Amino acid sequence: MNGGPTADGVPSVPLSRGFSLERTFSALKHRNYRLYFWGQLVSLFGTWMQITVQGFLGYHLTHSAAFLGTMGFAGGVPTMLLMLYGGVVADRIDRRKLMLLTQTAMAVLAFLTAGLTLTGLIRPWQLILLALSFGIANAFDAPARQSIVVDLVKREDLTNAIALNSTMFNAGAVVGPAVGGILYALTGPAWCFFFNGLSFFAVIAALLAMRVSPRVREVRRASVWLELKEGIAYVFGHPIIRTLIGLILVTGLFGSSFATIFPAWAVKVLGRDAAANGLLHAARGAGALLSALAIASLGHFQFKGRLLTAGSFAFPFLIFFFAVVRAFPVSLMVLVGAGAAVILVFNLANTLVQTLVEDRLRGRVMSIYSLTFFGFMPVGSLWIGLASEKFGEPPAVMINAAFLLVASVFIYFLMPTLRRQK
Repeated sequence: MNGGPTADGVPSVPLSRGFSLERTFSALKHRNYRLYFWGQLVSLFGTWMQITVQGFLGYHLTHSAAFLGTMGFAGGVPTMLLMLYGGVVADRIDRRKLMLLTQTAMAVLAFLTAGLTLTGLIRPWQLILLALSFGIANAFDAPARQSIVVDLVKREDLTNAIALNSTMFNAGAVVGPAVGGILYALTGPAWCFFFNGLSFFAVIAALLAMRVSPRVREVRRASVWLELKEGIAYVFGHPIIRTLIGLILVTGLFGSSFATIFPAWAVKVLGRDAAANGLLHAARGAGALLSALAIASLGHFQFKGRLLTAGSFAFPFLIFFFAVVRAFPVSLMVLVGAGAAVILVFNLANTLVQTLVEDRLRGRVMSIYSLTFFGFMPVGSLWIGLASEKFGEPPAVMINAAFLLVASVFIYFLMPTLRRQK
């Protein structure tokens, strides 16, 4: 296939076949992105360790799946209230400086969690308050983190950079939960929180070492509210972006949230312990990591819409199967497949949105994207926690799988242009 201009005026690159290590990691040739990648990777190991251990600690203190859902919901409330404003801030100020503030705040919160746990003062209400505080920091961090990638690489490497972002996110999701589960079993939760606090220094150091050219910003004459309305109107007026964000909303609400009840699943359904909880998270992360690496290795491929559609159908079938099986090794294998399928949805939706959006609106549009991803996942956590208390964990996961399948069928027939996206 010969290269030619794309819809956004960026020259397309001929698709080369076969695996290429250079193509898989092409974004790493950019110094700033290299710093960002390794710093975030270390930090994400700690973050996933804290997510896994905090959930099991909450279940240990309360023995309630509903509490797990409530804690997840508390972390998402600031996202729902502040994420869109965070997107306006990311368009107005230096994204690197904004991330330095948010990453520092999250490091302080991790050390505070470690201190409370180490001294035996930790209580369920404190876990809720800490989740709320992390959510506030994330509401400003996520739009900046999603938007800064375009400042770190050349446009032709954007798809690869987004794929590598998913790779590092899911590498953390493999190592962090597994190490966290083992460390919890050996030493208790406090040291897991302490190591998470230390891990934030990696990304802070990377941000300080970057040499980023100042972005040319428009003179802002409109109010924050008018700029926010402009971003929302843009999303709703763009059929493909609107559909992609809708798909992320449904997947976050009924898909990823099922991991919230892994601590209860490990104990009640599988009859195991904290280490098994970590392995469940790690298996899902392993599948996502393999999927993200596969996407990165494809280079500038021309069938993103079809691959995304395949993932949106595979995911609900796999989590339904997870709800049925009881053998622990089979559960882990199914979660590897589910992690691979869901990353096709999240990764390729992110890539297509970033490709289609205008640069001047990037922060606001990515804040809406992040809101649907981070904001509705906690609502899903609350739902599946309450549904698990009422119906049991397996029926709750089956109900979620049914909702996901209906949404995928709906999009397949009403938005066929999504499958043609390249």
